[in-house]
Amino acid sequence: MKAVFDTKAGSPYDDEAASRYHFPKRLYWDTMLAARGDWIVYREPRENDGSMAYFAVARVADIVDDPRDAAHAYALMTDYLLFDAPVPFSSLGRYEEGPLRSLPQRAGVGVALRGRSVRPLADEDFAAITLKGLSMTLAPANAIRLQLDVPALDLAEEAAAASDPIERARRVAQLLLNRPVRDANFRRAVLAAYADTCAITGLRIINGGGRAEAQAAHIVPVAEQGLDIVQNGIALCGTAHWLFDRHLISIGEDLRLLVAHNQLPEHLRRTFLPTDRRLILPKDERLWPAAHFLAHHRERFASVH
Repeated sequence: MKAVFDTKAGSPYDDEAASRYHFPKRLYWDTMLAARGDWIVYREPRENDGSMAYFAVARVADIVDDPRDAAHAYALMTDYLLFDAPVPFSSLGRYEEGPLRSLPQRAGVGVALRGRSVRPLADEDFAAITLKGLSMTLAPANAIRLQLDVPALDLAEEAAAASDPIERARRVAQLLLNRPVRDANFRRAVLAAYADTCAITGLRIINGGGRAEAQAAHIVPVAEQGLDIVQNGIALCGTAHWLFDRHLISIGEDLRLLVAHNQLPEHLRRTFLPTDRRLILPKDERLWPAAHFLAHHRERFASVH
């Protein structure tokens, strides 16, 4: 069963959207069991000036007890993917969730959602919200810039065209696991955060097709369970990306460049890898590389160096 999970920054629950969702068993245990193994859509609730918009999708990998509190449990999440832009809770008076559309009066929505931070979501609504949320990633006009291949675009078109709700949701789920689609979404988010600028060289080059020379590098590779989130990414030019993936360069705790001096030519280190300069990072500190991802990369760097 697909579902909606409400969460936001500053929640009293121990949520980390990309990896876990904390919930009281008394209210949501049965719904969580039904959602296990399936996809959910995250929404930010209204409380404390929340946007009320849907902002990401993920899949419930498992449900485990909270070892510190028998009254609560965790949904362990996988395949998290942030939307290109939040999807409004309602648009032109139409709600994205079917049960809310059937209410006789708009004023009853708040009452209907009270105590329902976890709730079922119909296949057709899941597909509609997700396709809206990934509209920039899947737009053919952005294919060159995001390096999205033709088979992935065809898969997106087939999903949008499917008339049966269950089949449409199945095709959308295929999209969410498609590596070219996930890479395109990751690339869009990382390059937007870094303004298409290499964090090491400061170069910002855009070709005639709108494609940036900078690339989106995973700090912890996907093959090592790295997440497709901006905080696990950094914008790097092609040469720096190659060196970073091979752990010949890394990033220190002070956010300055680390270089394997004994494995790189002196002229390259001197002209291209300025270790005395702090990296060029996003203006929004929430999008900076997460410390635990950088620590993982440094461990690998130390083994090479």
